[in-house]
Amino acid sequence: MDTATRPDAAAAPAAADARTFQSFAEFYPFYLSEHSNRTCRRLHFAGSSLSLLCLATLLATRNPWWLLAGLLCGYGFAWVGHFVFEKNKPASFKRPLYSFMGDWVMYKDIWTGKVKI
Repeated sequence: MDTATRPDAAAAPAAADARTFQSFAEFYPFYLSEHSNRTCRRLHFAGSSLSLLCLATLLATRNPWWLLAGLLCGYGFAWVGHFVFEKNKPASFKRPLYSFMGDWVMYKDIWTGKVKI
């Protein structure tokens, strides 16, 4: 993702420590800067979509294995995106709640066209 797509992403350098942010509003530009690689964003989108399908299947079947499948899809796809394509560590290691929130805000932003895949 380039700064023309998300100008606020330039406000948070990738070298920032994810633990220093006091609010999600401060954290989200950093989160976006950690997802500058298009393939990484696509993998996040795929993993989140599959996680939602697993959640729906969990609710329909009441089979708890779908919860595990959903977690594996969501985090598995995202972590491949980070380690293989983005070449960084996921922010979920330092700010798990903000990172989880960022996943879903970015997912919404992809659907609404604010973040490009």
